[in-house]
Amino acid sequence: MVFADLFFLFAFLPAFAICYLIAGLAKGNTLKNGVLVLFSLIFYAWGEPVYVVLLVLCALLNWLFGRGIDRKGRGRTFWLVVGLIGNLAILGTFKYLGFFADLLGRFGVPLQVPEIALPIGISFYTFQSISYLVDVYRRESPAQRRFWDLLLYISMFPQLIAGPIVRYGTIAKEIHTRKVRWEDFSEGGFRFLVGLGKKVILANQLSEVADQFLAGNLAELSTAGAWVGLLAFTLQIYFDFSGYSDMAIGIGRCLGFHFRENFDHPYCCNSITDFWRRWHISLGSFFRDYLYIPLGGNRRHQFLNILIVWFLTGLWHGASWNFVCWGLYFGLIVAIEKFTVLRWKVPAPVAHLYSLILVILGWGIFYFTDFSRMTDFFPVLFGKAVAATDFTVRSALTSRFWLWIAAIVCCLPLGRWIGGWFEKRAIGHNVLHILQTVFAVAVLAVSVALLVGGTSNPFIYTRF
Repeated sequence: MVFADLFFLFAFLPAFAICYLIAGLAKGNTLKNGVLVLFSLIFYAWGEPVYVVLLVLCALLNWLFGRGIDRKGRGRTFWLVVGLIGNLAILGTFKYLGFFADLLGRFGVPLQVPEIALPIGISFYTFQSISYLVDVYRRESPAQRRFWDLLLYISMFPQLIAGPIVRYGTIAKEIHTRKVRWEDFSEGGFRFLVGLGKKVILANQLSEVADQFLAGNLAELSTAGAWVGLLAFTLQIYFDFSGYSDMAIGIGRCLGFHFRENFDHPYCCNSITDFWRRWHISLGSFFRDYLYIPLGGNRRHQFLNILIVWFLTGLWHGASWNFVCWGLYFGLIVAIEKFTVLRWKVPAPVAHLYSLILVILGWGIFYFTDFSRMTDFFPVLFGKAVAATDFTVRSALTSRFWLWIAAIVCCLPLGRWIGGWFEKRAIGHNVLHILQTVFAVAVLAVSVALLVGGTSNPFIYTRF
């Protein structure tokens, strides 16, 4: 089940809200937590019932590992190592077994590996489990005493299948003591609808343009078509993933949880380093705090540490060579920037243009999981094509002119600018709320209309 779905919007969400409100009549959060766990498991089981068992087993093992780590005296490190190996073994078995078996086969070690379906969201909840164990080991968070509360943290449906990666310490207190004010519900609902609009109104439409040019016969693709398709995908993946993050943060806020931001207008960056401070912030901070700094960070072997982190960042996104190349591509650029661009006084427009070009080229590596298609695509992108442009390019630009304009404008921090403008005026706060309400209703109406007639509605990051 995904958020941008009519069944979720008009069946699952209302049923959950009714049960959750009834549970809220009881004292404390115990009953509400029970309802949230139950509906989270239903949400996950809707698409893959069998893997609910894996999710619950993962939570149970991490609960036991956490209790072992939390005790005083010796043995804490042992339980941490066992917990990390256990989590990585689960992730590796379901996500990378076939990849490494194929790699060994290329070196003359044939292995017969059964085809195993990838459980949705396993990369996200595995990393959350790892962050929980490490934070308990570092004494930054207490171990969870009740299994059901840890299961709530790992299985919570707002962020279960596509993030953001929520640190345990971020919501540890809110599991037991959260309260929802009207402001939380209002801002959370608005944030959810903004995310819904990003996904349905922008990302879904851009996906049609991207696939029109990138998913077909590359031998017939013009150079302009390659650039239009790649630009469409560049915008699609941003609105797809940031839209999901907005919806997750919005639902969490309505329930009293305050998840951290996952995107900060990344296409406004002035370097690749700056881009990755703004894009998928929860993943970047995870690798920084749990891998880069423990490896030595900036203190020793900095270049090697950066490449290790970016190799694993690429591999985290999928068991495919294009993702490995994508990670190393950005890792090399980030490492080189440490000694060049970040030390130079580069004019802002030049820095911005340089960053966008490299980001867009990176998405070209990311898009093609078939390595041979990727190597066929880039010569076309740089001019080795049947034609420079064609009618389909002009049609894609003119027939969807307002889509392109809306997508580019929505990459800017409009909400921040508009909110700041109204806050400086005496009646601005009330007017802003009225405008937000009108905007939210309009987004919901348009999104529902598009979902009724839509044929393609996948979330890109659910496959990771």
